[in-house]
Amino acid sequence: MRICLLSDIHANREALAACLAHAKTIGTDQFAFLGDLVGYGADPAWVVDTITGYCETGAICVLGNHDEAVFTEARADMRPEARAVVEWTRAQLDQRQRGFLEQLPLQVERDGMLFVHANAWAPSRWDYIASPFDARSSMAATTCRQTFCGHVHEPQLYHMGADWRAGAFTPVAGTPIPLGAQRRWLAIPGSVGQPRDGNPAACAALFDTANRSLTYYRVPYDAAAAAAKVRAAGLPQNLGARLEAGQ
Repeated sequence: MRICLLSDIHANREALAACLAHAKTIGTDQFAFLGDLVGYGADPAWVVDTITGYCETGAICVLGNHDEAVFTEARADMRPEARAVVEWTRAQLDQRQRGFLEQLPLQVERDGMLFVHANAWAPSRWDYIASPFDARSSMAATTCRQTFCGHVHEPQLYHMGADWRAGAFTPVAGTPIPLGAQRRWLAIPGSVGQPRDGNPAACAALFDTANRSLTYYRVPYDAAAAAAKVRAAGLPQNLGARLEAGQ
């Protein structure tokens, strides 16, 4: 099975549409959406409806912190601009769309794989995986051999051997990486809707379960159009600039 991994869409219609179209060209059997469907971007209703449709045909989808904030009170540590977008997003979604977000699980385990937004040791706390030490804590908290996470907006790949030592590997877009069975792996595909590594192209990844290979991708999209929508919606203006700069 070939699983397309998409995370942190953040209500960016143009980026998600480009990634879904790209997934068809590379051959995808299954989709896994790793949380934060909404927040920051100007098209939350379209994104939620689109992903709802994929879930109705078997896609995996987990809850992200921005999704949670839509149907609960935003956490105190959420940045002011993010809180402002959450308030705006609530008004853009109807009861059915909010209900879809509310029923999303924090994590899904399937065939030795874990799909989660933030980490495996405390999914509901939304702590980031920012180092091999953090990755080891997450991998040690599950029996799954492969963990797929979002939350971090840059592509990352970590591994851990039988000695519990964890290391990091820098993925190169378009190059398949074999995920050897002798190690545990934690892969972060990066953000579809708000990449933060200086490259505005959307992030995606494809995991082939047959040969246990993982391929990261960068998918160009019309970031200027997405940024213009952010500005037109009256959302914090720097959010549009970030899309165009990949920050």
